[in-house]
Amino acid sequence: MMRAARFYNKLDIRIDEIPIPVPKENEVLVAVEWCGLCGSDLHEYTDGPYVIPRPGNPHVITKETLPITMGHEFCGRISQPPSNPNSKLKKGDAVMIDPRFYCSDCHRCSNGNDNACVKWGFLGLSGGGGGLSEFIAVPESVCHVLPEGVDLSVAALIEPLAVAYHAVRKTGIEDFGGKDVLVLGGGSIGMAVVVVLRMKGVKKVVVSEPTMKRQGYCRELVDVVLDPVKEKVGDRCRELTEGKGVDVVFDCAGIERAMADGMDALKFGGLYLNVAGWITPFVVPQGIFMTKEMEIRASMAYTGEDFRDTVKAFSAGKFVGIEKFVTSRVLLEDVVEKGLKELINNKDDHVKILFTPKKEYVT
Repeated sequence: MMRAARFYNKLDIRIDEIPIPVPKENEVLVAVEWCGLCGSDLHEYTDGPYVIPRPGNPHVITKETLPITMGHEFCGRISQPPSNPNSKLKKGDAVMIDPRFYCSDCHRCSNGNDNACVKWGFLGLSGGGGGLSEFIAVPESVCHVLPEGVDLSVAALIEPLAVAYHAVRKTGIEDFGGKDVLVLGGGSIGMAVVVVLRMKGVKKVVVSEPTMKRQGYCRELVDVVLDPVKEKVGDRCRELTEGKGVDVVFDCAGIERAMADGMDALKFGGLYLNVAGWITPFVVPQGIFMTKEMEIRASMAYTGEDFRDTVKAFSAGKFVGIEKFVTSRVLLEDVVEKGLKELINNKDDHVKILFTPKKEYVT
């Protein structure tokens, strides 16, 4: 038997004792070491189910029903390798899991856009087990081997970094060396975007973040941190860019006020790229949108290529400062009290909370 955090309904996640999964052919058993808590997990807890299976959900690729084991940002070690003697995986290998479900056959998948499969889903949300457990059985194909000696307490950040990697790629910009960029929101995805931009050699990156603690975390990685409560973000960005405004805005906040600031800060003909999952409708201010002839794009999760490239960059040590994202490390049993409720009551104190089923990892 093993412990797992399972979603029963809104505001009802329980630590259950359930059987350890038995791997099928071409599957491996992974002993989970660390799993991150995502904003989507929080939304499921407070208002769901959304992606978690429910009647009428068009995106469910599994046939599972509640309760569902949660957690899609996770890494671990191979506990039971596949029966295939030609497999490159062996017991003890450190692996990062690509948690996506996609059909591989629809017109989107066939065109390389498996991030937006018509039946998209995620382990830990859509069924198939999840990282908020001791073990999970997954296809060998979704396991990405990490270098020996890797710090798995940081490796769980690869998943949000892949989201950021895809978002930066969606700009279509090859050389960020001459670009001024504004990131709205200093949470885990906003900061992941910053780190990817740094890797890409961005000229200047500015973050707009209203909370003091997150501002402190941001200052260690960005050129300028703006407080949108006390400052006019558009005016300050023009001061920092000789009057023209920023070249690109990454919206990692998903709120109307931040959008207004971002579009004000954007230069004529600039790019506004939305990464955030909005709870309210995405309503574009027509006047500024039209008079600036700006471009608006959206970014959805990541493709298999994005994930592989992110793992390679992480393994090569190209993401500088990512350990600063982790603001708390907590035991699996405390996912509700010290994770979900902590984010509800003290969200501004955190960038990323990580969980482990291994008591020896948390003192």
